[in-house]
Amino acid sequence: MMLASCGGGEESADQGQTEITTENVESTTSIAYAEEMFDFGSITEGEKVTHVFNFTNTGDADLVIVSAKGSCGCTVPEWPKEPIAPGAEGKISVVFNSEGKKGMQNKRVSIVANTEPATTAITLKGEVISPETASEPAEATE
Repeated sequence: MMLASCGGGEESADQGQTEITTENVESTTSIAYAEEMFDFGSITEGEKVTHVFNFTNTGDADLVIVSAKGSCGCTVPEWPKEPIAPGAEGKISVVFNSEGKKGMQNKRVSIVANTEPATTAITLKGEVISPETASEPAEATE
């Protein structure tokens, strides 16, 4: 037996899933990052940089990360969707795509969680050089 359904343009009904927000998480906790800033140095435009930020739940309640958003579409974070127990560690992986970027870059990822304060940040920084500059031989110095 096969069943098919079409929504007919109607919005789907809530399937009993509750969106996680800082308001519906009962307890607050704290987060400590092993590093809050990563300097990727110099890369050629078009390269992608991936860095993993490690963190620890330093509070007494489960840590729930509600969202992680980059300062622009070129910076994409991946974060754990499940609660992190007190004392446990987690990872946030961030990919920076340098396509169309040149010069010094400072890309921030805002993390919203059941922490105090509710929003914390991690940052990638470095220089993006044009492919032409990267391929030029260095001048000899005397």
